[in-house]
Amino acid sequence: MAGGMKKAVAIPPDGGWGWMIVASCFIVTVCTRAVTRCISIFFVEFQIHFAHDYSRTAWIHSLVDCTTMLCAPLGSFIGNRLSCRIAVILGGFLASTGLVLSSFATSLEYLYLTLGVLTGVGFALCYTPAIAMVGTYFCERKALAYGIAMSGSGIGTFILAPVVQLLIDHYSWRGALLILGGLVSNLCVCGALLRPVAARDKGESAPAMADTEKAADGSAALAPLVSTKDREYSCFCFQSLQEYSFLLMPDFMVLAASFLFLANGCSVPFVYLVPYALSVGVRHQQAAFLMSILGVIAIVGNITFGWLTDRRCLKKYRNVCYMVAVGMEGLCCLFIPLLKSFPLLVPFSVLYGYFDGAYVALIPVVTSDVVGNTYLSSALGVVYFLHAIPYLFSPPIGGWLVDQTGSYMATFFLSGFSLIASSLVLSAAAVICRCQKTRTYATNSDPKLDTCQSTHADYYKTSHEEPKLTANMLSV
Repeated sequence: MAGGMKKAVAIPPDGGWGWMIVASCFIVTVCTRAVTRCISIFFVEFQIHFAHDYSRTAWIHSLVDCTTMLCAPLGSFIGNRLSCRIAVILGGFLASTGLVLSSFATSLEYLYLTLGVLTGVGFALCYTPAIAMVGTYFCERKALAYGIAMSGSGIGTFILAPVVQLLIDHYSWRGALLILGGLVSNLCVCGALLRPVAARDKGESAPAMADTEKAADGSAALAPLVSTKDREYSCFCFQSLQEYSFLLMPDFMVLAASFLFLANGCSVPFVYLVPYALSVGVRHQQAAFLMSILGVIAIVGNITFGWLTDRRCLKKYRNVCYMVAVGMEGLCCLFIPLLKSFPLLVPFSVLYGYFDGAYVALIPVVTSDVVGNTYLSSALGVVYFLHAIPYLFSPPIGGWLVDQTGSYMATFFLSGFSLIASSLVLSAAAVICRCQKTRTYATNSDPKLDTCQSTHADYYKTSHEEPKLTANMLSV
């Protein structure tokens, strides 16, 4: 009987309904990341209406960004326990409710709760599960799929920014927030489209069924008798530990350290590019155009870099491509204090925007290459969680440096060195692993004794398997 049982395995179709998943993830990034960026357009309206200074008003944007990333593991947890569909629908409802309630705000503290916390939690429940679903539908064209899906942030910012300003001019900030709440409610529709990958049978015996049969032979009498509640609790704890077992992997720990440096440096240029341009004599319209260039070129980086890294010659070097993109972005930040006119700042916007779009598209791909599709949802929750604290504090720290030094040089240098450090951490780890592999081959005649290679192979072998439950947990 055990030999006749088939094990259902979800195989990525690399197309078909997967493109609808990509379209859904695209809309999710528009309604989460692009709307978050457009909240800064309301700053002047909030400042005038509530009569508060910029620092207190700026906490609204920081809270939305921080809450979205801080609660990313919650989105992964709900997506794993229930389904990605339920997580995105629930998140869309919360985010839409938060924006609608914000339109009735009577104080900044009210906006902290509704726009900062409630909307941020809703975005968190949508963002991570939607991104993880793309990884389950694509394998061969994964980078291209993620490039298209993540381009929603740049395209949404480019389109929504003038639209939001037009809504504020015609309907005031309250009416604009109300309309944005209706737009964000489309996240519920996107969630409904997130259909799981259809499982296919493979000719392997299911481990769980084999354990059950063993119990039927009479050996179950040796297993301890536990209540149904205790057994369910044990299974829950066991599965939870399995879902986050990747946290102990050295490769992921190095990747996490790299993401901390990345998050500390990537948000500063978006906040201070326009103020810096104005400080060197660039006109307001031209300074705003720099941000438009950055957003549009980021779209090109999302798609083209994703397509390039899916080519057979570059697929096994995706980690290297990611390091190059982050390192080049850091170099751009180091040179910006030398650029003191609009014609010189345009190339910066082009280069920085392109490499920003490139690394954003590769974050889920690199994470998937390390942990595998089985743990991708949980891993992305941790990855975006690591962005939360740097996102909250790096812009205020950059502003403090401007106040103390009287220039933007220290702020952009801090951003550039953080991005370069992020790339160097991964590069150093890759060099150490390569040296260890070379030393092992030189000292051992048997290639199978290569610890770096065997650990990597064993990890990929186990990370794609379903967590196995023991007979004690399955016995009644």
